[in-house]
Amino acid sequence: MLKKQTEKIEIPPKIVRESRIAIIRSEFNSQITESLERHCLKILLSAGIKRSQIKLYQVPGSLEIPVTAQRIAQKRRTDLIIALGAVIRGDTYHFELVANECARGCMDVSLKYGIPIIFEVLATYNSAQATKRAANDSNNKGREAAIAALKMLKVLDQLKK
Repeated sequence: MLKKQTEKIEIPPKIVRESRIAIIRSEFNSQITESLERHCLKILLSAGIKRSQIKLYQVPGSLEIPVTAQRIAQKRRTDLIIALGAVIRGDTYHFELVANECARGCMDVSLKYGIPIIFEVLATYNSAQATKRAANDSNNKGREAAIAALKMLKVLDQLKK
């Protein structure tokens, strides 16, 4: 079993001052994705990242996340991208297509441009699972995305040296 990421991340002041983050949020299943975004922002801001250092983008669905990430990455003005979405299984295979292609697209962009994409596009079998992962508690996956982003900013800083 994996240990929950509950520790406070200490970020050197230089990283806090200079980091530029993009958050792409799918509007589909908005009750879930808005909660992910809210918790993600809360953690980033509590770590000292200023709101002006964070750009928010909303896209219609999770399949639009990779192309948006690509456009952001092409501009080279962002250190890290966070992808937030929720794909909930329905009666057809569409669920798997959306989840898989969104993940593949984000990985392709990340590797092509050398920009980490923290991937928190939930792929759940039902609404209850998605709601649980977007709850107002420490299990919120938006929170976990922010913690992973802060850790990656530290790694990126180390790689500059």
